[in-house]
Amino acid sequence: MVTLADVAQHAGVSQSTVSYVLSGKRTISPATRRRVERSIRTLGYRPHAGARALASRRTSVLALVTPLRPDLSTPVAMEFVIAVVTAARRHAHDVLLLTNDEGPEGLRRVAGTALVDGFVLMDVQLRDERIPVLGELGHPAVLIGVPEDTSGLTCVDLDFRSAGARCVDHLADLGHRRLAFISHAEEVYRRGSGFATRTLAGVHAQAAARGVECEELRCSVTREHVDALVAHVLARGVTGLVVHNEAALPMVLDALRAAGRGVPEDVSVVAIAPDDIAELTTPAVSAVDLPAEDMGRRAVDLLMAKLAGAEELSTTLLAPRLVVRGSSGPATG
Repeated sequence: MVTLADVAQHAGVSQSTVSYVLSGKRTISPATRRRVERSIRTLGYRPHAGARALASRRTSVLALVTPLRPDLSTPVAMEFVIAVVTAARRHAHDVLLLTNDEGPEGLRRVAGTALVDGFVLMDVQLRDERIPVLGELGHPAVLIGVPEDTSGLTCVDLDFRSAGARCVDHLADLGHRRLAFISHAEEVYRRGSGFATRTLAGVHAQAAARGVECEELRCSVTREHVDALVAHVLARGVTGLVVHNEAALPMVLDALRAAGRGVPEDVSVVAIAPDDIAELTTPAVSAVDLPAEDMGRRAVDLLMAKLAGAEELSTTLLAPRLVVRGSSGPATG
């Protein structure tokens, strides 16, 4: 194995000179630099990754903090993971994935090991206790999600309030006057999850603006609970459902079929869900896409800009895009 000392001997310089050529920490004459670089190529020397990191104080590793919770969809969370990892590799960075719910202590633990250059945080709550810690640690960070107070932060998210409103508008435009909103489990709201709270606000506000009824139903993802909720909305004469619970969506459609109701002939369904989930149901569901790939890419690009010295602090909300498919149609009767 070729060592730094071998390169120094071959080039006729000191080992410290070779180190300075590799790290760029001191000015080396062009002639000496060329001689050292020629020796590196000739001998096939490869600097140790750990040594490069120590020299530059950079690890080329990003931390993605996304607690995997039983009340949220793991497949959807993994779409964001894939998006962040793919974007990071385009910048020649790897990703350290943190999936346990460690809160502030998890951030401190990882920052204390000097393993990562910066953080991407997901599952952002309105009053997220991790955010003050980011300021203490001094590591660059970008949030996929928006807390209540965005001062000093860089955030990327879907405009969930507008997404909820868009779903209500779609059903109201089709003539539906009695709606129900099948949302996430109670624990998601108790935790103060920003995406769920904002969607709920958008649904309620737009239902009031359009003069339509809309009852919210918080849904645990069990077959029994979904069946009970569907039976409840059918008894109330609901003709339009907004579903913001990806794991429950197929069960909702199954329960409607089991009750002898056609979709969209009797009940129209619109959801907030990734396209790949909405397109695989029967019928395919009209839905506002959850653009994981776009959000992941934007978050990594913003973090890399911070690592390069940019001081931009901003909140980017992506406009909702609703794709109409076979699950929604005009109200009848």
